[in-house]
Amino acid sequence: MALDPPLRRPPRFSPALPVVAVVALLALPLPPGGEGGAGPADALSALVVGYCAVRLLRERRRPLSRTAALVLGLPVAGLSLAAMNALSPGAGVTGLGRYLQIFVLVPAAVVLLVRGRADFRLLAWSFVALAAWQGGIGVHQYVTGTGASYQGEDIRAVGTFGAADVMGMATAVSFGLVCAVGLALGRSSARERTFAAVCALALLLPLALSFSRGAWIAGTVAVTAQLLLAGVRRALKTGAVVVAACVVLVGGFGVGTAMLQERIGSITQVTAAPDQSVTDRYTMWAAAVDMWRGRPLTGVGLKGFPEYRDGHASLALSSGSDTEGAGAAFRRQPLLSPHNMYLLVLGEQGLIGLLCLAGGWLALLVCALRGLWRIRAAGGPGLECALVACGLLVWQLVDFVYADIGGPSTVLTAVCFGLVAWWALVGGDEITPRDGTGVRGGRTVTTGEAALR
Repeated sequence: MALDPPLRRPPRFSPALPVVAVVALLALPLPPGGEGGAGPADALSALVVGYCAVRLLRERRRPLSRTAALVLGLPVAGLSLAAMNALSPGAGVTGLGRYLQIFVLVPAAVVLLVRGRADFRLLAWSFVALAAWQGGIGVHQYVTGTGASYQGEDIRAVGTFGAADVMGMATAVSFGLVCAVGLALGRSSARERTFAAVCALALLLPLALSFSRGAWIAGTVAVTAQLLLAGVRRALKTGAVVVAACVVLVGGFGVGTAMLQERIGSITQVTAAPDQSVTDRYTMWAAAVDMWRGRPLTGVGLKGFPEYRDGHASLALSSGSDTEGAGAAFRRQPLLSPHNMYLLVLGEQGLIGLLCLAGGWLALLVCALRGLWRIRAAGGPGLECALVACGLLVWQLVDFVYADIGGPSTVLTAVCFGLVAWWALVGGDEITPRDGTGVRGGRTVTTGEAALR
């Protein structure tokens, strides 16, 4: 009697694939001359939230732990209060919906759809793939002179986001760089780590050609933090390789040497001889602080900064910034935000809103670092997830000093916070050491017991 062949387990459909589709949709070109608002990826992210809600209803299980619900839901209180103080009901509803999408709903959906480290790595690699695609287009724009206008030349790398969202490609490439560095420093296979390191080095070029000072600063801080968290010895070795790569790119091939040096030098020119963009930025920062002083607890309301800007800004503020190139005609783009997320929240939502929003981010950072210490002590797999999550959060928190939400690329920020929240609130509590036991919530369990839960 012949033995029946063993039944093969059908391939598992990852619930995180709809989130990957949101990231992939950002690779599509946007119509030139657009307003830079919500795009197709934002619409798909709303469908992902609905899909997650349907799965929860079918499975009939508690969606989030109490800690996760508290951390992710903390911004709702400040946002609701700021929406009620908005100048008009329409502005309040629109602003509330956008903030809930980016900081509450989409991150919560990502936390619920990511079911393990394999899904986390899948999303991390999707960030790397998007960064490589956008970065490749950006390098082509620089070489062929078809990018956004910078100092009279159409050489600024903006990818498919266009001149209306010059930070879009820089954000996508930065996220990909941070993910690649975290994957390269992890404990996965040697082939995967080598490929991730090559991707990280390759992404340095389009990030440089984006001419985004905020992305440069945030990227440097985030990657340095990842290297130090992975180990001082590895940090020194990897730092030497990165410096050598930068010397070859800038010194050997002369990649934008003069303009890059001028752009880097302008970072420190905040008092001596700042350019108009720096002057506008600090003028809007002062205006946001002045708004907060008028209403310290509740702010001026959601979407209120453009309406109150002229009444609080000095005469040094220009009427707008010039955008041109990358397939778009010349236009004067108004300055509708202070380009500082913390000051935008402080001016529009007051101290209550800032404490609720930034308090949730601080809690995520503490929980993510706690999970990192646990996994380093256990010596088991998953270190790359911890480094990616910590790096993404550090990059975002530093970048918020120089930027705020807005534009089609903002949905990447929502997915980023979702990845960070999964590691901080779920993945960091499920550590499997090399001896076959696991750590869950401070209690040691066996690997089989962890799988049954």
